[in-house]
Amino acid sequence: MKAMTDGHIHNVIIIGSGPAGLTAALYTGRANLGPIVFEGLQPGGQLTITTDIENYPGFEHGIMGPALMDTMRKQAQRFGADCRFKIVEKVDFCSSPFKIFVDGEIYLTKSVIIATGASAKLLGLPSETEYMGYGVSACATCDGFFFKNQRIVVIGGGDTAMEEANYLTKFGKEVVIVHRRNEFRASKIMLERAQKNPKIKFLTNTVLVEVLGVTTEMGAKKVTGALFKNLETGETFVHECEGIFLGIGHQPNTGIFEGQIDLEPNGYIKTKKSSTETNVPGVFACGDAQDHVYRQAITAAGTGCMAAIDAERYLESQED
Repeated sequence: MKAMTDGHIHNVIIIGSGPAGLTAALYTGRANLGPIVFEGLQPGGQLTITTDIENYPGFEHGIMGPALMDTMRKQAQRFGADCRFKIVEKVDFCSSPFKIFVDGEIYLTKSVIIATGASAKLLGLPSETEYMGYGVSACATCDGFFFKNQRIVVIGGGDTAMEEANYLTKFGKEVVIVHRRNEFRASKIMLERAQKNPKIKFLTNTVLVEVLGVTTEMGAKKVTGALFKNLETGETFVHECEGIFLGIGHQPNTGIFEGQIDLEPNGYIKTKKSSTETNVPGVFACGDAQDHVYRQAITAAGTGCMAAIDAERYLESQED
């Protein structure tokens, strides 16, 4: 294995390429730090599976998720960011310069910005993937607006499902929470809030078997319903709806950092208050890898900016 790829100790390496990573790349690029961005398994992050984005400032009529991320990438590249479609396999933060292992090579760097994001937990159904962004979603605050006066299904039984369902009642005319068990994992207060909401109904001991939909004459896909199975009777039945939201939680993409930096019990990266600093000087974290509260593109971009500024100041302090 090579000691490094190009004989240089880089100023900053950014791991991840969603709104947080590419914003960090833009700011570190403009600071002449020559950032390298390893884009990972899903270049552009979760927004690449989102169709219309209407809540990102600056786009009056909205923008497609992939288009937004492509624009952000080009903007970062304009200021010198080196975006590479490669996956980081391992890191070593035990000593400086830090070691980043990528495709059998080792990159050395003075600082690291982690922007690996989080992934929505999915059920693993082919139809779920087929209609993701076309009626299937894992983010109510991102996509709820598109389901005004429509019928919505929320899958899950924990706090995430209850919170998503309550939020979606602002838009949908009916919200049905579907859970595979008869009892819920949700906290008492969240469950009671959902139970008291007149727009919310419950289907228990029920699982989603298949997302049903059609392709229009214009080639667009849309959800028309869901095929469910009652686990007590074995009966399958069709429930007509226009939206299916997966409320079974998110998993931060932080596995490769275990044992290298401090993580929360749920896997999110611990950062210092009002900062993107981790417990390792020179290693910073931003976006959904460390934010399990807001999980929005705009907040991810904001913390990406913070991480870039924190990294720049750290590097300046090392020179002093």
